[in-house]
Amino acid sequence: MKQLEVHIMQQSYMLGCPEGQETRLLAAVKHVDEAMSGIRDAGKIRGRERIAVLAALNVAFDLLDLQVQNSQLSQTADALQAQAAAQSAAMAEAQTQPAATAQASLDWDEPRLQSVLQRLDAALAPAPSPGAQTLAASA
Repeated sequence: MKQLEVHIMQQSYMLGCPEGQETRLLAAVKHVDEAMSGIRDAGKIRGRERIAVLAALNVAFDLLDLQVQNSQLSQTADALQAQAAAQSAAMAEAQTQPAATAQASLDWDEPRLQSVLQRLDAALAPAPSPGAQTLAASA
């Protein structure tokens, strides 16, 4: 394990870091330093411990928001894959039927396809982000 000296809010810390992970650790240190310095520079909170707690809460809030967004994207991707599979199956079936039967089948499925497309549009619509606001603390 490698030891790195880092600075957060002008205070030095010696941190252990797994080999090859130095860049990730330095990026994390920079993120924490910026979060804490931003809270300090806002002028409402002075105590280093309170600043650290608020910065940790803000980072955790952002992380949870990203997890929710990732889950929503995953669900949308699953719905799109299911739709693509259904369309592929319908096209394969249409190719094996005589033209008149295939046309009748497609006409019959149009309302169902419209319903699926409307649901996909609704699923793909951007949801308002509850994490857009940063946590605020009283002095």
